[in-house]
Amino acid sequence: MQTAFTNIGERMGRSQELSDSKRGPVIGGHLGNKSIRDISWLLNIPRSTVSGIITKWKPLGTTATQPPSGRPRHMTGRGQRMLKGTVRRSRQLSAESIAKVFQTWCGLQMSPTTVRRELHGMGFHGRAAASKPSITKCNAKHRMPWCKARRHWTLERYLPDCIVPSEEF
Repeated sequence: MQTAFTNIGERMGRSQELSDSKRGPVIGGHLGNKSIRDISWLLNIPRSTVSGIITKWKPLGTTATQPPSGRPRHMTGRGQRMLKGTVRRSRQLSAESIAKVFQTWCGLQMSPTTVRRELHGMGFHGRAAASKPSITKCNAKHRMPWCKARRHWTLERYLPDCIVPSEEF
């Protein structure tokens, strides 16, 4: 079966959005009772595209591109890079102080919650450091001879009751 496409490159991959001048004839063909397959073949447009245009046109009455859903992001890519650089320079800053820094540098009003959310998205998380037992000078003095006395012990000496694997395999 011969298709309307001249080469496989036209069929594969994502392409740009169709212009209004191409969408109009699709709707015209639909109103003229042409099938999706016929419209696709006549205009050299994939069937899925023709079907998408028609299903979008039926409820809206227009083929114009609609604005994206949801609230626009507060921080741009440049702002995110600046935020990442600020945090890397000084990791001890709080979200409140970072928000103030952004207001002075960029004039961008941002809440500390937004700063935290953006930082979490970048992989930065505020966590307390693991507590390490402090070794006092007295304890260090006692530990050193104990360690030196056991420096040359073998695994059998440390773990006499455990089964130690042999070197033969």
